[in-house]
Amino acid sequence: MDAAGGAAAGAGACAAASEGRAAASAAPPRVLVVQNSPSSGPRRLAGWLEEAGLDLEVRHGADGLPASIAGYAGLVMLGGGFMPDDLARAPWLAAERALAAEAIAADLPTLGICLGGQLLADVAGGQVRAAHGMPERGATEIRATDAGAADAVIGALAPAAHVIENHQDMITALPAGAVLLASSAACEVQAFRLGRHVRGLQFHPEAGAEDLLRWDEAALSAEGISRDSLVDAARAVEPDSAARCAALAAAFAAEVRAA
Repeated sequence: MDAAGGAAAGAGACAAASEGRAAASAAPPRVLVVQNSPSSGPRRLAGWLEEAGLDLEVRHGADGLPASIAGYAGLVMLGGGFMPDDLARAPWLAAERALAAEAIAADLPTLGICLGGQLLADVAGGQVRAAHGMPERGATEIRATDAGAADAVIGALAPAAHVIENHQDMITALPAGAVLLASSAACEVQAFRLGRHVRGLQFHPEAGAEDLLRWDEAALSAEGISRDSLVDAARAVEPDSAARCAALAAAFAAEVRAA
């Protein structure tokens, strides 16, 4: 090969390498989504996060979880009908707790939803109590604290918003250093933050009014609750609720992309 040909080949190789690096840097940030129950998937949250440029890897806890958060730009832990330390019924929670502890230590952009939020609080030294207080079902008003209104993610719900709730277990004491971001009439800890980027939620931004149609009607009746009434009430506030929850998801995605 002559000098000109060698120079051209070298330039081509450099260009190819540059294009490869550009393609790698343009790859969407990867987020690990831990699903703790077959019926509690990411639902509309998945679409919102993907539209915001994230690549979701949904892993069912029962099928095994990664050993580390290495390689992930964010973490989402979903709900499920367990206490955060219920290893007898949900043995994968041990691995999930380890991932949560790693995310907290790294200040990785994290959303813990319902069980996921309780798990964050428990791992960080807070207190979670089973079947404590009044159950919250369906569309429920939560109000942002002053810190919540200023928060990059929870601020999307300020000053108040209706969101879907489905719990009676609750966080009764936050970990040291945690910042309370939102409360409801029946549950003080609706949202909190650890560090700058780790947030726990008691409510379900992934759930909308129509999801309530799949709830167990007999179980609700045993609590003196009409499923039809829950659905009607949720539908009445759905336009604003969905818009607020979508804004929350977009703000979380922005933190993931910026991390």
